Amino acid sequence: MKRLANFIGGAYVAPVDGKYLPVYDPSRASVYAEAPDSDATDVEKAYVAASAAFPQWSATSIDERFTILNRIADLIMEHLDELAAAESLDNGKPLWLARQVDIPRAATNFRFFAQAITQFSTDTHDMGASGFNYTLRQPLGVVACISPWNLPLYLFSWKIAPAIAAGNTVVAKPSEVTPMTAYLLGKICQEAGLPAGVLNILHGYGHRLGAALTSHDGIKAISFTGSTRTGALIAQEAAPRFKKLSLEMGGKNPNIIFADCDYEKALKTTLRSSFANQGQICLCGSRVFIERPLYERFKTDFVERVKGLKVGPPDAADTKVGAVVSEPHYEKILSYIELAKEEGGTILCGGEPVDLGGEYSSGWYITPTVIEGLAHDCRTNLEEIFGPVVTIMPFDTEEEVLAYANRTDYGLSATIWTQKLDRAHRMARNLQAGIVWINTWLRRDLRTPFGGVKNSGVGREGGWEALRFFTEPKNICVEL
Repeated sequence: MKRLANFIGGAYVAPVDGKYLPVYDPSRASVYAEAPDSDATDVEKAYVAASAAFPQWSATSIDERFTILNRIADLIMEHLDELAAAESLDNGKPLWLARQVDIPRAATNFRFFAQAITQFSTDTHDMGASGFNYTLRQPLGVVACISPWNLPLYLFSWKIAPAIAAGNTVVAKPSEVTPMTAYLLGKICQEAGLPAGVLNILHGYGHRLGAALTSHDGIKAISFTGSTRTGALIAQEAAPRFKKLSLEMGGKNPNIIFADCDYEKALKTTLRSSFANQGQICLCGSRVFIERPLYERFKTDFVERVKGLKVGPPDAADTKVGAVVSEPHYEKILSYIELAKEEGGTILCGGEPVDLGGEYSSGWYITPTVIEGLAHDCRTNLEEIFGPVVTIMPFDTEEEVLAYANRTDYGLSATIWTQKLDRAHRMARNLQAGIVWINTWLRRDLRTPFGGVKNSGVGREGGWEALRFFTEPKNICVEL
Protein backbone atom coordinates (compact mmCIF):
# COMPACT_ATOMS: atom_id res chain seq x y z
CA MET A 1 0.00 0.00 0.00
CA LYS A 2 1.62 3.24 -1.16
CA ARG A 3 1.22 6.23 1.16
CA LEU A 4 1.35 9.67 -0.47
CA ALA A 5 2.47 12.88 1.20
CA ASN A 6 1.82 16.57 0.80
CA PHE A 7 4.46 18.66 -0.96
CA ILE A 8 5.13 21.82 1.07
CA GLY A 9 8.12 24.11 0.93
CA GLY A 10 9.97 21.83 -1.47
CA ALA A 11 9.66 18.72 0.73
CA TYR A 12 7.26 15.83 1.15
CA VAL A 13 5.50 15.97 4.53
CA ALA A 14 2.77 14.02 6.28
CA PRO A 15 -0.57 15.71 7.05
CA VAL A 16 -0.52 17.48 10.39
CA ASP A 17 -3.29 15.40 11.97
CA GLY A 18 -2.00 12.10 10.52
CA LYS A 19 -5.23 11.25 8.72
CA TYR A 20 -5.35 9.57 5.30
CA LEU A 21 -8.01 8.77 2.73
CA PRO A 22 -8.26 5.75 0.40
CA VAL A 23 -7.23 5.96 -3.26
CA TYR A 24 -8.97 3.46 -5.54
CA ASP A 25 -7.97 1.62 -8.68
CA PRO A 26 -11.21 1.93 -10.71
CA SER A 27 -10.36 -1.02 -12.94
CA ARG A 28 -10.42 -3.39 -9.95
CA ALA A 29 -12.53 -1.38 -7.48
CA SER A 30 -9.82 -1.82 -4.87
CA VAL A 31 -7.78 0.50 -2.67
CA TYR A 32 -4.17 0.68 -3.83
CA ALA A 33 -2.86 3.78 -2.01
CA GLU A 34 -3.54 6.31 0.72
CA ALA A 35 -3.41 10.09 0.35
CA PRO A 36 -3.33 12.78 3.04
CA ASP A 37 -6.69 13.90 4.36
CA SER A 38 -5.50 17.48 4.77
CA ASP A 39 -7.34 20.33 6.45
CA ALA A 40 -6.98 24.01 7.33
CA THR A 41 -3.82 23.37 9.36
CA ASP A 42 -2.05 21.96 6.31
CA VAL A 43 -3.34 24.88 4.23
CA GLU A 44 -1.76 27.30 6.67
CA LYS A 45 1.59 25.49 6.47
CA ALA A 46 1.48 25.57 2.69
CA TYR A 47 0.44 29.21 2.67
CA VAL A 48 3.35 30.19 4.93
CA ALA A 49 5.78 28.38 2.60
CA ALA A 50 4.24 29.98 -0.51
CA SER A 51 4.17 33.42 1.08
CA ALA A 52 7.82 33.16 2.08
CA ALA A 53 8.80 32.12 -1.46
CA PHE A 54 6.82 34.85 -3.22
CA PRO A 55 9.16 37.87 -2.91
CA GLN A 56 12.11 36.06 -4.45
CA TRP A 57 10.11 34.17 -7.09
CA SER A 58 8.19 37.26 -8.23
CA ALA A 59 11.51 39.05 -8.67
CA THR A 60 13.03 36.16 -10.64
CA SER A 61 13.83 37.05 -14.23
CA ILE A 62 11.53 35.92 -17.01
CA ASP A 63 14.47 34.07 -18.56
CA GLU A 64 14.95 32.04 -15.40
CA ARG A 65 11.25 31.18 -15.16
CA PHE A 66 11.34 30.20 -18.84
CA THR A 67 14.26 27.85 -18.19
CA ILE A 68 12.69 26.17 -15.15
CA LEU A 69 9.28 25.65 -16.73
CA ASN A 70 10.89 24.14 -19.82
CA ARG A 71 12.95 21.85 -17.61
CA ILE A 72 9.75 20.68 -15.90
CA ALA A 73 8.29 19.93 -19.34
CA ASP A 74 11.41 17.97 -20.32
CA LEU A 75 11.29 15.91 -17.14
CA ILE A 76 7.58 15.13 -17.59
CA MET A 77 8.41 13.61 -20.97
CA GLU A 78 11.43 11.77 -19.53
CA HIS A 79 9.03 10.20 -17.02
CA LEU A 80 6.30 9.60 -19.61
CA ASP A 81 5.88 5.88 -18.97
CA GLU A 82 5.79 6.23 -15.19
CA LEU A 83 3.32 9.12 -15.27
CA ALA A 84 1.07 7.47 -17.87
CA ALA A 85 0.92 4.27 -15.85
CA ALA A 86 0.05 6.24 -12.71
CA GLU A 87 -2.63 8.21 -14.54
CA SER A 88 -4.22 5.10 -16.01
CA LEU A 89 -4.19 3.25 -12.70
CA ASP A 90 -5.59 6.23 -10.81
CA ASN A 91 -8.28 7.22 -13.30
CA GLY A 92 -9.27 4.02 -15.13
CA LYS A 93 -8.55 5.48 -18.58
CA PRO A 94 -6.78 3.43 -21.25
CA LEU A 95 -3.00 3.47 -20.82
CA TRP A 96 -2.46 4.33 -24.48
CA LEU A 97 -4.65 7.43 -24.04
CA ALA A 98 -2.62 8.65 -21.06
CA ARG A 99 0.63 8.09 -23.01
CA GLN A 100 -0.58 9.75 -26.21
CA VAL A 101 -2.63 12.64 -24.81
CA ASP A 102 -2.70 13.34 -21.07
CA ILE A 103 0.99 13.33 -20.15
CA PRO A 104 2.32 14.95 -23.36
CA ARG A 105 -0.28 17.69 -22.99
CA ALA A 106 0.86 18.35 -19.41
CA ALA A 107 4.40 18.86 -20.71
CA THR A 108 3.06 21.11 -23.48
CA ASN A 109 1.23 23.25 -20.92
CA PHE A 110 4.47 24.02 -19.09
CA ARG A 111 6.33 24.61 -22.34
CA PHE A 112 3.61 26.87 -23.74
CA PHE A 113 3.44 29.17 -20.71
CA ALA A 114 7.24 29.22 -20.42
CA GLN A 115 7.26 30.77 -23.89
CA ALA A 116 4.11 32.85 -23.38
CA ILE A 117 5.53 34.76 -20.43
CA THR A 118 8.46 35.89 -22.59
CA GLN A 119 5.98 37.44 -25.03
CA PHE A 120 3.57 38.92 -22.46
CA SER A 121 3.52 42.67 -23.09
CA THR A 122 1.81 45.69 -21.60
CA ASP A 123 0.38 48.93 -22.98
CA THR A 124 1.71 52.45 -23.18
CA HIS A 125 -0.66 55.37 -23.88
CA ASP A 126 0.94 58.52 -25.25
CA MET A 127 -0.67 61.81 -24.15
CA GLY A 128 1.54 63.90 -26.41
CA ALA A 129 3.61 66.69 -24.90
CA SER A 130 1.85 66.41 -21.54
CA GLY A 131 3.08 62.90 -20.72
CA PHE A 132 2.19 59.25 -21.02
CA ASN A 133 0.70 56.27 -19.18
CA TYR A 134 2.13 52.80 -18.97
CA THR A 135 0.72 49.62 -17.47
CA LEU A 136 2.48 47.13 -15.23
CA ARG A 137 1.13 43.61 -14.84
CA GLN A 138 2.30 42.27 -11.50
CA PRO A 139 1.82 38.85 -9.92
CA LEU A 140 -0.93 38.57 -7.33
CA GLY A 141 0.87 36.69 -4.59
CA VAL A 142 -0.25 33.30 -3.29
CA VAL A 143 -2.95 31.72 -5.45
CA ALA A 144 -4.93 28.48 -5.24
CA CYS A 145 -5.34 26.02 -8.12
CA ILE A 146 -8.01 23.31 -7.73
CA SER A 147 -8.24 20.69 -10.48
CA PRO A 148 -10.59 17.78 -11.29
CA TRP A 149 -10.22 14.00 -11.63
CA ASN A 150 -11.01 13.48 -15.31
CA LEU A 151 -7.72 14.76 -16.80
CA PRO A 152 -5.61 14.86 -13.64
CA LEU A 153 -2.11 16.04 -14.65
CA TYR A 154 -3.32 17.65 -17.89
CA LEU A 155 -5.63 20.10 -16.07
CA PHE A 156 -3.44 20.41 -12.97
CA SER A 157 -0.60 21.72 -15.14
CA TRP A 158 -3.01 23.90 -17.16
CA LYS A 159 -3.52 26.00 -14.00
CA ILE A 160 -0.15 25.78 -12.30
CA ALA A 161 1.99 26.63 -15.32
CA PRO A 162 0.55 30.13 -16.02
CA ALA A 163 0.36 30.92 -12.31
CA ILE A 164 4.06 30.33 -11.66
CA ALA A 165 5.10 31.69 -15.07
CA ALA A 166 3.49 35.00 -14.09
CA GLY A 167 5.49 35.09 -10.83
CA ASN A 168 2.91 33.83 -8.34
CA THR A 169 3.39 31.08 -5.79
CA VAL A 170 0.79 28.34 -5.63
CA VAL A 171 -1.07 26.14 -3.19
CA ALA A 172 -2.60 23.46 -5.38
CA LYS A 173 -5.22 20.80 -4.70
CA PRO A 174 -5.63 17.92 -7.14
CA SER A 175 -8.76 15.80 -6.94
CA GLU A 176 -8.69 13.41 -3.99
CA VAL A 177 -9.96 10.73 -6.40
CA THR A 178 -6.87 10.91 -8.64
CA PRO A 179 -3.90 12.29 -6.66
CA MET A 180 -0.99 10.20 -7.95
CA THR A 181 0.44 12.23 -10.84
CA ALA A 182 0.17 15.46 -8.85
CA TYR A 183 2.15 13.72 -6.11
CA LEU A 184 4.81 12.70 -8.62
CA LEU A 185 4.97 16.23 -10.04
CA GLY A 186 6.54 17.44 -6.79
CA LYS A 187 9.63 15.30 -7.41
CA ILE A 188 9.87 16.61 -10.97
CA CYS A 189 9.71 20.21 -9.76
CA GLN A 190 12.47 19.50 -7.25
CA GLU A 191 14.68 18.04 -9.97
CA ALA A 192 13.91 20.94 -12.32
CA GLY A 193 15.17 23.44 -9.77
CA LEU A 194 11.87 25.14 -8.92
CA PRO A 195 12.59 27.02 -5.68
CA ALA A 196 11.06 25.61 -2.50
CA GLY A 197 7.61 26.99 -1.75
CA VAL A 198 6.78 28.16 -5.26
CA LEU A 199 4.52 25.14 -5.78
CA ASN A 200 2.85 23.42 -2.82
CA ILE A 201 0.59 20.41 -3.39
CA LEU A 202 -2.02 19.35 -0.83
CA HIS A 203 -4.25 16.29 -0.95
CA GLY A 204 -7.65 15.95 0.64
CA TYR A 205 -11.40 16.20 0.37
CA GLY A 206 -13.15 19.21 -1.11
CA HIS A 207 -15.37 19.86 1.90
CA ARG A 208 -12.31 20.08 4.21
CA LEU A 209 -9.26 21.04 2.22
CA GLY A 210 -11.00 22.82 -0.65
CA ALA A 211 -13.16 24.84 1.72
CA ALA A 212 -10.09 25.83 3.76
CA LEU A 213 -8.30 27.02 0.63
CA THR A 214 -11.30 29.02 -0.53
CA SER A 215 -11.78 30.77 2.79
CA HIS A 216 -8.11 31.55 3.50
CA ASP A 217 -7.78 35.33 3.61
CA GLY A 218 -4.19 35.33 2.33
CA ILE A 219 -4.95 33.56 -0.95
CA LYS A 220 -5.51 36.17 -3.64
CA ALA A 221 -7.14 34.14 -6.42
CA ILE A 222 -8.75 30.78 -7.05
CA SER A 223 -8.63 28.90 -10.33
CA PHE A 224 -11.09 26.01 -10.19
CA THR A 225 -12.23 23.30 -12.58
CA GLY A 226 -14.99 20.96 -11.44
CA SER A 227 -18.72 20.68 -10.91
CA THR A 228 -21.09 23.63 -11.13
CA ARG A 229 -22.35 22.86 -7.63
CA THR A 230 -18.86 23.12 -6.13
CA GLY A 231 -18.10 26.21 -8.19
CA ALA A 232 -21.16 27.91 -6.74
CA LEU A 233 -19.98 27.12 -3.20
CA ILE A 234 -16.53 28.52 -3.97
CA ALA A 235 -18.06 31.70 -5.38
CA GLN A 236 -20.23 32.17 -2.28
CA GLU A 237 -17.19 31.87 -0.03
CA ALA A 238 -14.72 33.84 -2.14
CA ALA A 239 -16.86 36.76 -3.31
CA PRO A 240 -17.16 38.51 0.10
CA ARG A 241 -13.36 38.26 0.36
CA PHE A 242 -12.97 39.90 -3.07
CA LYS A 243 -10.76 37.15 -4.46
CA LYS A 244 -10.22 36.82 -8.18
CA LEU A 245 -12.11 33.79 -9.50
CA SER A 246 -11.80 31.62 -12.58
CA LEU A 247 -14.42 28.86 -12.61
CA GLU A 248 -14.51 26.23 -15.37
CA MET A 249 -17.47 23.99 -14.65
CA GLY A 250 -19.94 21.59 -16.26
CA GLY A 251 -21.16 21.08 -19.79
CA LYS A 252 -24.00 19.47 -21.73
CA ASN A 253 -22.56 20.04 -25.15
CA PRO A 254 -24.56 19.79 -28.40
CA ASN A 255 -23.12 18.06 -31.48
CA ILE A 256 -25.12 19.34 -34.49
CA ILE A 257 -24.85 17.32 -37.70
CA PHE A 258 -26.37 18.67 -40.93
CA ALA A 259 -27.15 16.45 -43.89
CA ASP A 260 -24.47 18.08 -46.05
CA CYS A 261 -21.65 17.17 -43.63
CA ASP A 262 -18.50 15.26 -44.53
CA TYR A 263 -20.24 12.08 -43.47
CA GLU A 264 -17.34 9.78 -42.67
CA LYS A 265 -15.44 12.46 -40.80
CA ALA A 266 -18.52 13.46 -38.81
CA LEU A 267 -19.27 9.84 -37.95
CA LYS A 268 -15.72 9.01 -36.91
CA THR A 269 -15.27 12.18 -34.88
CA THR A 270 -18.66 11.84 -33.18
CA LEU A 271 -17.63 8.39 -31.98
CA ARG A 272 -14.59 9.96 -30.34
CA SER A 273 -16.35 13.08 -29.06
CA SER A 274 -19.01 10.92 -27.41
CA PHE A 275 -16.86 8.32 -25.65
CA ALA A 276 -13.27 9.54 -25.32
CA ASN A 277 -12.04 9.02 -21.77
CA GLN A 278 -15.31 7.14 -21.04
CA GLY A 279 -17.21 10.33 -21.86
CA GLN A 280 -15.52 11.97 -18.88
CA ILE A 281 -14.32 15.10 -20.68
CA CYS A 282 -16.14 18.37 -20.06
CA LEU A 283 -16.07 18.98 -23.83
CA CYS A 284 -17.66 15.69 -24.92
CA GLY A 285 -20.72 16.07 -27.14
CA SER A 286 -23.37 14.30 -25.08
CA ARG A 287 -26.38 15.48 -27.13
CA VAL A 288 -26.19 14.53 -30.81
CA PHE A 289 -28.67 16.31 -33.11
CA ILE A 290 -28.89 14.99 -36.69
CA GLU A 291 -30.75 16.63 -39.57
CA ARG A 292 -33.73 14.42 -40.42
CA PRO A 293 -32.74 13.34 -43.97
CA LEU A 294 -29.53 11.87 -42.53
CA TYR A 295 -30.93 10.61 -39.23
CA GLU A 296 -31.66 6.93 -39.93
CA ARG A 297 -28.43 6.35 -41.84
CA PHE A 298 -26.33 8.05 -39.18
CA LYS A 299 -28.10 6.26 -36.34
CA THR A 300 -27.55 2.84 -37.90
CA ASP A 301 -23.85 3.41 -38.65
CA PHE A 302 -23.15 5.16 -35.34
CA VAL A 303 -24.73 2.42 -33.22
CA GLU A 304 -22.83 -0.24 -35.15
CA ARG A 305 -19.52 1.50 -34.46
CA VAL A 306 -20.36 2.11 -30.82
CA LYS A 307 -21.04 -1.60 -30.39
CA GLY A 308 -17.54 -2.22 -31.74
CA LEU A 309 -15.83 -0.19 -29.00
CA LYS A 310 -14.06 -2.62 -26.70
CA VAL A 311 -14.63 -2.16 -23.00
CA GLY A 312 -11.58 -3.51 -21.22
CA PRO A 313 -8.86 -3.10 -18.61
CA PRO A 314 -6.92 0.14 -18.94
CA ASP A 315 -3.59 -1.53 -19.69
CA ALA A 316 -4.90 -3.55 -22.67
CA ALA A 317 -3.70 -2.13 -25.99
CA ASP A 318 -7.07 -2.68 -27.69
CA THR A 319 -9.23 -1.14 -24.94
CA LYS A 320 -11.24 1.82 -26.19
CA VAL A 321 -13.42 2.34 -23.10
CA GLY A 322 -11.87 1.81 -19.68
CA ALA A 323 -13.34 2.03 -16.19
CA VAL A 324 -15.20 5.08 -14.93
CA VAL A 325 -13.43 6.86 -12.14
CA SER A 326 -15.25 5.88 -8.94
CA GLU A 327 -18.11 3.88 -7.49
CA PRO A 328 -20.29 6.95 -6.74
CA HIS A 329 -19.79 8.15 -10.31
CA TYR A 330 -20.52 4.65 -11.66
CA GLU A 331 -23.79 4.58 -9.73
CA LYS A 332 -24.67 8.09 -10.91
CA ILE A 333 -24.21 7.16 -14.58
CA LEU A 334 -26.31 4.00 -14.21
CA SER A 335 -29.03 6.00 -12.45
CA TYR A 336 -29.25 8.38 -15.41
CA ILE A 337 -29.62 5.45 -17.79
CA GLU A 338 -32.57 4.28 -15.71
CA LEU A 339 -33.95 7.83 -15.69
CA ALA A 340 -33.74 7.93 -19.49
CA LYS A 341 -35.89 4.77 -19.66
CA GLU A 342 -38.43 6.33 -17.29
CA GLU A 343 -38.53 9.44 -19.50
CA GLY A 344 -39.42 7.34 -22.53
CA GLY A 345 -35.99 6.81 -24.06
CA THR A 346 -35.01 3.72 -26.02
CA ILE A 347 -31.57 2.21 -25.39
CA LEU A 348 -30.13 1.52 -28.84
CA CYS A 349 -26.97 -0.05 -27.44
CA GLY A 350 -25.12 -0.36 -24.15
CA GLY A 351 -26.72 0.81 -20.95
CA GLU A 352 -25.35 -1.96 -18.77
CA PRO A 353 -22.53 -2.64 -16.33
CA VAL A 354 -19.74 -4.85 -17.63
CA ASP A 355 -18.13 -7.71 -15.68
CA LEU A 356 -14.70 -8.37 -17.20
CA GLY A 357 -14.10 -11.33 -14.91
CA GLY A 358 -10.97 -12.30 -13.02
CA GLU A 359 -9.11 -9.53 -11.23
CA TYR A 360 -11.30 -6.95 -13.01
CA SER A 361 -14.64 -8.51 -12.06
CA SER A 362 -15.47 -5.75 -9.56
CA GLY A 363 -14.23 -2.85 -11.72
CA TRP A 364 -16.50 0.08 -12.60
CA TYR A 365 -17.15 -0.58 -16.29
CA ILE A 366 -20.19 0.53 -18.31
CA THR A 367 -20.93 -0.25 -21.95
CA PRO A 368 -21.01 2.87 -24.17
CA THR A 369 -24.65 3.86 -24.40
CA VAL A 370 -26.76 5.49 -27.12
CA ILE A 371 -30.33 6.60 -26.33
CA GLU A 372 -33.05 7.92 -28.64
CA GLY A 373 -36.67 8.95 -28.28
CA LEU A 374 -36.24 11.55 -25.55
CA ALA A 375 -37.70 15.04 -25.45
CA HIS A 376 -35.12 17.78 -25.89
CA ASP A 377 -36.04 19.27 -22.51
CA CYS A 378 -36.13 16.14 -20.34
CA ARG A 379 -33.71 15.78 -17.43
CA THR A 380 -31.50 13.33 -19.31
CA ASN A 381 -30.98 15.96 -22.00
CA LEU A 382 -30.54 18.89 -19.61
CA GLU A 383 -28.37 17.53 -16.79
CA GLU A 384 -24.70 16.63 -16.97
CA ILE A 385 -24.08 12.86 -16.83
CA PHE A 386 -20.34 12.92 -17.57
CA GLY A 387 -20.04 9.32 -18.66
CA PRO A 388 -20.22 7.03 -21.72
CA VAL A 389 -23.82 8.05 -22.48
CA VAL A 390 -25.15 10.09 -25.42
CA THR A 391 -28.62 10.89 -26.66
CA ILE A 392 -29.52 11.29 -30.33
CA MET A 393 -32.49 12.99 -31.93
CA PRO A 394 -33.50 14.40 -35.35
CA PHE A 395 -34.18 18.01 -36.26
CA ASP A 396 -35.64 19.79 -39.29
CA THR A 397 -34.52 23.43 -39.23
CA GLU A 398 -31.68 25.59 -37.97
CA GLU A 399 -34.04 27.46 -35.69
CA GLU A 400 -35.31 24.23 -34.15
CA VAL A 401 -31.88 22.75 -33.41
CA LEU A 402 -30.59 26.07 -32.12
CA ALA A 403 -33.43 26.12 -29.58
CA TYR A 404 -32.63 22.52 -28.60
CA ALA A 405 -28.92 23.25 -28.25
CA ASN A 406 -29.41 26.37 -26.12
CA ARG A 407 -32.07 24.84 -23.86
CA THR A 408 -29.71 23.76 -21.07
CA ASP A 409 -28.26 25.87 -18.26
CA TYR A 410 -24.78 24.96 -19.53
CA GLY A 411 -22.79 26.63 -22.29
CA LEU A 412 -19.28 25.24 -22.52
CA SER A 413 -18.81 23.98 -26.09
CA ALA A 414 -20.66 22.98 -29.24
CA THR A 415 -19.81 21.25 -32.50
CA ILE A 416 -21.29 21.96 -35.96
CA TRP A 417 -20.97 19.71 -39.00
CA THR A 418 -21.85 21.35 -42.34
CA GLN A 419 -20.22 22.30 -45.63
CA LYS A 420 -22.21 25.54 -45.87
CA LEU A 421 -19.92 28.30 -44.66
CA ASP A 422 -22.65 30.87 -44.08
CA ARG A 423 -24.70 28.43 -42.01
CA ALA A 424 -21.67 27.38 -39.97
CA HIS A 425 -20.86 30.96 -38.98
CA ARG A 426 -24.51 31.85 -38.40
CA MET A 427 -24.97 28.89 -36.06
CA ALA A 428 -21.67 29.54 -34.27
CA ARG A 429 -22.67 33.14 -33.58
CA ASN A 430 -26.03 32.14 -32.08
CA LEU A 431 -24.99 29.12 -30.03
CA GLN A 432 -24.72 29.89 -26.32
CA ALA A 433 -21.27 28.40 -25.80
CA GLY A 434 -17.78 29.60 -25.00
CA ILE A 435 -16.19 27.32 -27.61
CA VAL A 436 -17.59 26.26 -30.98
CA TRP A 437 -15.91 23.75 -33.29
CA ILE A 438 -16.85 23.66 -36.97
CA ASN A 439 -16.20 20.33 -38.74
CA THR A 440 -13.84 19.19 -36.00
CA TRP A 441 -13.74 18.49 -32.26
CA LEU A 442 -11.17 19.17 -29.54
CA ARG A 443 -8.76 20.94 -31.84
CA ARG A 444 -6.99 23.10 -29.29
CA ASP A 445 -4.81 26.12 -29.87
CA LEU A 446 -3.45 27.04 -26.45
CA ARG A 447 -3.37 30.72 -27.38
CA THR A 448 -7.16 30.92 -27.49
CA PRO A 449 -9.50 31.71 -24.56
CA PHE A 450 -11.02 28.63 -22.95
CA GLY A 451 -14.20 28.63 -20.86
CA GLY A 452 -17.97 28.66 -20.93
CA VAL A 453 -21.05 30.77 -20.41
CA LYS A 454 -24.11 30.37 -18.18
CA ASN A 455 -23.56 27.59 -15.59
CA SER A 456 -20.42 26.40 -17.36
CA GLY A 457 -18.21 28.99 -15.80
CA VAL A 458 -16.87 32.45 -15.10
CA GLY A 459 -13.74 33.82 -16.73
CA ARG A 460 -11.38 32.31 -19.28
CA GLU A 461 -8.21 30.24 -19.20
CA GLY A 462 -5.48 29.80 -21.79
CA GLY A 463 -3.09 32.14 -23.58
CA TRP A 464 -3.11 35.77 -22.53
CA GLU A 465 -6.35 35.21 -20.61
CA ALA A 466 -4.57 32.99 -18.08
CA LEU A 467 -1.63 35.36 -17.68
CA ARG A 468 -4.02 38.29 -17.25
CA PHE A 469 -5.97 36.38 -14.62
CA PHE A 470 -2.84 35.63 -12.60
CA THR A 471 -1.60 39.25 -12.70
CA GLU A 472 -2.94 42.61 -11.55
CA PRO A 473 -2.77 45.61 -13.89
CA LYS A 474 -1.38 48.84 -12.49
CA ASN A 475 -1.53 52.10 -14.46
CA ILE A 476 1.34 54.57 -14.03
CA CYS A 477 0.88 58.13 -15.25
CA VAL A 478 3.91 60.32 -16.02
CA GLU A 479 3.59 64.06 -16.58
CA LEU A 480 6.34 65.60 -18.67
